Amino acid sequence: MGYSEHATPGGGPVTCVWSRDVAEPAEFRIVPDACADLIFDGERLWVAGPDTRAHMSVTRPGQLVGARLAPGSVARGLGVAADELRDGRVDLLDLWPAARVRRLAEHLADARGTTAQQVVLAQALTTDTEPDPVVRAVLGGGPVSAMAERLAMSERQVHRRCGIAFGYGPKTVQKVLRFQRALRLARKGNRLADVAAVTGYSDQAHLARDVRALAGVPMGQLL
Repeated sequence: MGYSEHATPGGGPVTCVWSRDVAEPAEFRIVPDACADLIFDGERLWVAGPDTRAHMSVTRPGQLVGARLAPGSVARGLGVAADELRDGRVDLLDLWPAARVRRLAEHLADARGTTAQQVVLAQALTTDTEPDPVVRAVLGGGPVSAMAERLAMSERQVHRRCGIAFGYGPKTVQKVLRFQRALRLARKGNRLADVAAVTGYSDQAHLARDVRALAGVPMGQLL
């Protein structure tokens, strides 16, 4: 089993492309990252996420190829409100016209090799649509009331547009992104007490509660 991931140039909705080779049936714990993925398994195209909790994925032998939409880019890349996909695994045929999905499948079949298929998937999610200003505000953090004031919107408008872009409200987005920052630092071998302090948790117990809520297991088991 092998996994590889490559960042894509900034500016567009796709943050990276990836592939996973599976030699035998395997189960993976997919944890929330405020992203969504367009995935191709050689036969089927589907969209995963954005998640609010861990998702256990059982994968058959073969290869998966995917393009990952950056946080806040789901609606831009797919043309579908992100909150309609929350915690879902949805066939692309349920989201796009059949002719469009068929053309994409044909391009993937004609592509030679994993890298070429990754390019095809990323191009399918390319858009000229500008990001919603709410996305930058939410990614910048802070109270929703302050975001609303800066954007000259009501807090209700911020919540609604955040749901369309990310799949859930500002507080959940910030909780998921803080968890991901903590996970990256923990994977580098940092002490969990230091990780908690650097990433803005009140203490290590606060970090532990969030990890269990989002990942379903303690940090040690997740690592």
